[in-house]
Amino acid sequence: MFVSYKWLSEYVDLSGVSAHELAELITKSGIEVEGVEVLNKGISGVIVGHVVECEQHPNADKLNKCLVDLGQGEPVQIICGASNVAKGQKVAVATVGAVLPGNFKIKKAKLRGEESNGMICSLQELGVEGKLVPKEFSEGIYVFGNDAEVGADALLNLNLDDQILELSLTPNRADCLNMLGVAFEVAAILDREVKFPTIQYEEGSELASDYITVNVDAKEDNPLYVAKVVKDVKVGPSPYWMQSRLMAAGIRPISNIVDITNYILLEYGQPLHAFDYDKIGSKEILVRRANVGEKIVTLDDVERTATENHLLITNGEQPLALAGVMGGATSEVSGDTQNVLIESAYFASGTIRRASKEHGLRSEASTRYEKGIDPKRTNEAAERAAQLMALYAGGTVLKGSVEANSLQLEPVNVTITLTRINNVIGMELTSDTVGDILRRLGFEYKEDNGEFSISIPTRRGDITIEEDIVEEVARLYGYDRVPVTLPAGEQTPGSLTDRQRLRRQIRRYLEGAGLYQATTYSLTSKEKIHRFLNEEERLEPVELLMPMSEDRSVLRLSLVSHLTDVIKYNLHRQVDQLGFYEVGSVFIPTQKGELPKEIERIAGAVTGLWQTHLWQGEKKPVDFYVLKGILDGLFDTVGIKGIEYQAAERNDLHPGRTAHIFVEGDYIGYIGQVHPSTQKDLDLQETYVFELSLDKLVSLVGDKVDYRPVPRYPSITRDIALVVNQEITAGDIQKIIVAAGGNLLKEVHVFDLYEGDKMEEGKKSLAFSLRYFDPERTLTDDVVVATHSKVLAAVEEKTGAVLRG
Repeated sequence: MFVSYKWLSEYVDLSGVSAHELAELITKSGIEVEGVEVLNKGISGVIVGHVVECEQHPNADKLNKCLVDLGQGEPVQIICGASNVAKGQKVAVATVGAVLPGNFKIKKAKLRGEESNGMICSLQELGVEGKLVPKEFSEGIYVFGNDAEVGADALLNLNLDDQILELSLTPNRADCLNMLGVAFEVAAILDREVKFPTIQYEEGSELASDYITVNVDAKEDNPLYVAKVVKDVKVGPSPYWMQSRLMAAGIRPISNIVDITNYILLEYGQPLHAFDYDKIGSKEILVRRANVGEKIVTLDDVERTATENHLLITNGEQPLALAGVMGGATSEVSGDTQNVLIESAYFASGTIRRASKEHGLRSEASTRYEKGIDPKRTNEAAERAAQLMALYAGGTVLKGSVEANSLQLEPVNVTITLTRINNVIGMELTSDTVGDILRRLGFEYKEDNGEFSISIPTRRGDITIEEDIVEEVARLYGYDRVPVTLPAGEQTPGSLTDRQRLRRQIRRYLEGAGLYQATTYSLTSKEKIHRFLNEEERLEPVELLMPMSEDRSVLRLSLVSHLTDVIKYNLHRQVDQLGFYEVGSVFIPTQKGELPKEIERIAGAVTGLWQTHLWQGEKKPVDFYVLKGILDGLFDTVGIKGIEYQAAERNDLHPGRTAHIFVEGDYIGYIGQVHPSTQKDLDLQETYVFELSLDKLVSLVGDKVDYRPVPRYPSITRDIALVVNQEITAGDIQKIIVAAGGNLLKEVHVFDLYEGDKMEEGKKSLAFSLRYFDPERTLTDDVVVATHSKVLAAVEEKTGAVLRG
């Protein structure tokens, strides 16, 4: 909500309180003010000038040579390129030395040989946003009315000496979506009175009821409908003070009739609609639900199909407007309009919200109806609009209003004790203090021995329970005045759970390994949902009832699919050395109609060069073992032992470069290269991925610290090269070696694989390095040879391996 400081001062005395001070007070009271915009944007030296003479520039077809009276001695010559400049106009002139937005300084100049002493300005050049400028001045200079004083400050005449407060309203504070609502709030903060607009006008001799009748079929959707008739209006521009207030609020002026309805919307928070009475086609207004398939062309010239859930304003047969959302094109006010029907109504918020959403129409009116309006202002707003149309459109307001009223307002009363208020706030406020706050808020109340019975005004639909009253008292008393105290009773210091600690440890490690954290949507499409999943994992996903789009319609079953999309996004932006990880949830469906099981996982994806071409290094692209090394380091960091990688096949992964990961026979995840065909389909380069179950890791990580003392005695290393059959894996041999090596064998790792032409067909050579160590003594060759011989015998017996000569 954009609030004009000058406009607000008409309702509340703001003397002694600047716009910035007021913004701070409003923020402290519970409504955030996001900023204060100064409309003059640093402008200086702009005055009202009178164009005495205007003729075409002798050396330019699109320039005009103007003689302008600035009220400061002799008229000056100004060259102007606006197509609408003319003799006799009063215009905004930036004099020599003036400063315009962007610190643009005006100097004397020569344009095509003619001297120019200033600049005749358009509203855009004075900082007004182009889309808000009235159409008649959108492509030229702004022209003042004849009553503008020559030489006067143009900013005052244009209301650009104002400041705009931008209020960030929460959905419950719909009462502040209008100037009067903000006035009530500010008056409560400053403890000052609210001054209401005075509504007075002369009625014509004819009765409005002779011109229109109002009937409502859908009374639950529209319990109150008020119609007033204004005859003999003259459609034209609204007064500039009104236009400037609309522009400051982000609404473009159109004509006096339409501007008045928008002005009342901002002033009272009551949406209005003006119909061209002569285009209605009957003397009846009928409000009803739409028929299935019924069509209406709205003001934006779009034909829309209504459903039985939508509310229509009709002439008894044909639709005239989509109630509360947008008027129809057939009854639109135009330059030829002579008679106007003013609609002021109270519509049910749910009905308007449904129509607005289903038609994709979000308007200032629908926003207010959706959040709730004050039903007691419906009649008053119609009267105020009639007054302004009589004053600024020369219309005659017919006697009385025609209304259909089935509205039954149930009074909202809240009872609360002083003790309850003090216990919640944690203070010792007195009854007088609480009573004074309620008075400032405009709440009628009765107090009896510390118990307050409060009558809530209809403008404050957000207040219904005791806690709402506590909040009102606390914020008006001042949150900054609530004393700081420690909680009573025994206090337990906070700490991280084992899961939180592990999650942070994993994140620190992966980021230290060079991966960036990614956060992706929990939603995906039906097309992508089963990527990187095996058949047994391809479950029917959980679908959203009302998805934002087809691309975000189901809950994900895997994280890897999202990370490959992240890789693709960056590759398309010429970033080709990438590593990402994500800690997030997947959603495993359970029984139909029940919530899915949320399981937390860790996933990663890497591509490109892992080691760049440095002066003393070489380029090293990412491969399976780079990513496996990262995971090995992760498992070692969090203290998980007994990791086993088993060759596996998975959908969308390379069959020869994929492994399932086990701990003591328990599956915890997988690692692998994206399959070349999938890689091509996704427009990726060579990419490697992994996904692990965080739940499984949590259960495997103990709270014991694995401590090993610094060795005091030397170790002995033995290397062996074994010739084995092609199908035997290095992991199988390594497990045999570890089992046979006993307590003395501390480390085993593969350091070579040979499958060249000097090897027998169907055979391969695997080389292992074994380190033997005893923390209590220095090992002798005899002891090591005995243990080493057991290892060789076990390997030969179980795999048929022979030592390579």
